[in-house]
Amino acid sequence: MRGRIVLNDYFAAIVVMGVMLIFTRVCPAENVFAGAAWEKRDPAALGIDGIALDRVAEELGGRGCIVKDGYVVKAWGDQAEVRDWASSAKPVLSTLLFFAIEEGLVKNVDQPIAEFGWPLIDKDKSMTFRHLGAMTGGYARPEAPGAAWAYNDFAIQLYQKTLFEKVFKTDAKTVADDPKRLGPLQFEDGLKWSSKARLSASPRDFARIAWLWLNKGRWGDKQILPQRYFDEYCKPQAQKDIALSDDKI
Repeated sequence: MRGRIVLNDYFAAIVVMGVMLIFTRVCPAENVFAGAAWEKRDPAALGIDGIALDRVAEELGGRGCIVKDGYVVKAWGDQAEVRDWASSAKPVLSTLLFFAIEEGLVKNVDQPIAEFGWPLIDKDKSMTFRHLGAMTGGYARPEAPGAAWAYNDFAIQLYQKTLFEKVFKTDAKTVADDPKRLGPLQFEDGLKWSSKARLSASPRDFARIAWLWLNKGRWGDKQILPQRYFDEYCKPQAQKDIALSDDKI
């Protein structure tokens, strides 16, 4: 099965993560990659029912695009409008973490956050990048790292601050746009980060990130991140029977 992605601004977290989990059997030789702009193809030319795509766009509403084999086969709404992508910022943070590991700035996903100079309380000193990415860090919660799961925006803010302030030591845009990181994706409208780990992007730019994930770190003829990260970390990283945090923020 060749790859396809569906992106919509109101359903970004659900749809983007669904793409990663469902459409993973990509045939790299058959896919193309966007240059300065996405190429467009008639759906019928790629064996897709255009009327069905129209129904998808109508049901989702807002703004979005559908990519098949590296071609945009359906787009609706303003493709250049930059808006908040909510929880979809989290896997982008982890993508940047993988770059940091490859560059030797972070040892591995199990390196403790405390090693980067944060004055953490004793309970939190064993907290790692893996814990933060899997929502099991226990930050601002009563449980120790790894003991319970909680959707935790405070922990994600710590994740972002650690990456940009302590690891890369520069702003998020400079980190992401670097030619040896996400620069090869040639974002048309640019990524924008807030101080609270919120990512804003246009549909056509977020589609590039999703296409990188779907192709397991490859962009064009270059493997910009090793495939092993996508083979391993597109799987759940929290134990299926882990307890839920007793505390509420």
